[in-house]
Amino acid sequence: MKFLPLLWHSLFRRKVRTIFTLLAVLVAFMLYGFLAAIQAAFGMGVELAGNERLVLIHKVSIIQLLPESYLQQIRSTPGVVDACHQTWFGGIYQDPKNFFMQTPVDPDCLLRMYPEFKLPEAQKKAWLADRQGAIVGRVTAEKYGWKVGDRIPIQATIWRKKDNSLNWEFNLDGIYTGAEEGTDETQFFFHYKYFDESRLFGAGSVGWYVVRIADASKAAQIAQALDRQFANSPAETKTTTEKAFVQAFANQVGNIALIVRSIIAMAFFIILLVTANTMAESVRERTSELAVLKTLGFTDRRVLVLVLVESCLIAGVGGLLGLGLAGLMVPRIPTANMLPNLFVPTSSLGLGLAFVLGLGMVSGIFPALGAMRLRIVDALRRG
Repeated sequence: MKFLPLLWHSLFRRKVRTIFTLLAVLVAFMLYGFLAAIQAAFGMGVELAGNERLVLIHKVSIIQLLPESYLQQIRSTPGVVDACHQTWFGGIYQDPKNFFMQTPVDPDCLLRMYPEFKLPEAQKKAWLADRQGAIVGRVTAEKYGWKVGDRIPIQATIWRKKDNSLNWEFNLDGIYTGAEEGTDETQFFFHYKYFDESRLFGAGSVGWYVVRIADASKAAQIAQALDRQFANSPAETKTTTEKAFVQAFANQVGNIALIVRSIIAMAFFIILLVTANTMAESVRERTSELAVLKTLGFTDRRVLVLVLVESCLIAGVGGLLGLGLAGLMVPRIPTANMLPNLFVPTSSLGLGLAFVLGLGMVSGIFPALGAMRLRIVDALRRG
């Protein structure tokens, strides 16, 4: 006698119950996939950010500007390999809801500082040579249907031009992609020199500095040394690792990780109860059948395995379908620019597979042990 017909018969003894249990497992794992994507989006860049990069901002707030002249002092600090400045532009494209991060930068320095931004060599050369040139991430380019060579109008909300206009136009010279999953492919970068020469106010100032250091283990000491240089100046600074800076920024929304984990834990606890109840009912209804199987030569261990495989099959089919649907649907969810790079991380999918196996084993272990310990005489009398 083979296992497959027995499993098939057991699963479809109560078709409606089995189908609803499968749907419940499917929905639970879809929810897990969605929440894992949301958690990854809110913490976007935290895992990719490196401790070998520091972020230096104004001590009061990141919205306070810093002198561009700090750059040479930062680069000459012992332990510093390179430094670049960036500035918040805060413009919109065509409509106020079309918001994405725009930043004036030193193009050469940006590409040195962020090797994870991959830009074709021809597009890189074009950008470096074009005073009004810009590059944009793949996600934003695809969202608005932009292609290399387009003229992109951005309406400023902060920075007026010297002619008192809020309209800035850029030549799209390149579209960058991320070297790995999770790299921010939404940003828009353009020449700082063009920005500085054209703006009405704030010439010679920048928003913050990104600093690459030689030894990540000395990040705290180098950060302190940087801040000491500008102590008691009109623009004192605060320096942290890029990872800590990004994490602090993400935490402003709240402890998303704790919220997500709490919801996932409650969902899995409920689905565990549902699946375990299904298996317990299934074994209880088949008491006499299990006794007959043992009479025909099925060992206790074989009966145990039979029930566990049935439980794992329910969890596996529902769980894999749920994770698969989440993986397909999550990237297509409209987020109105609030959660860029929405995707289910590979690590979360791997953890989800472990949850599938765990759900199958835990929900089936007690009914399986009960079936294994079942005495033939008692089972036939009960049946």
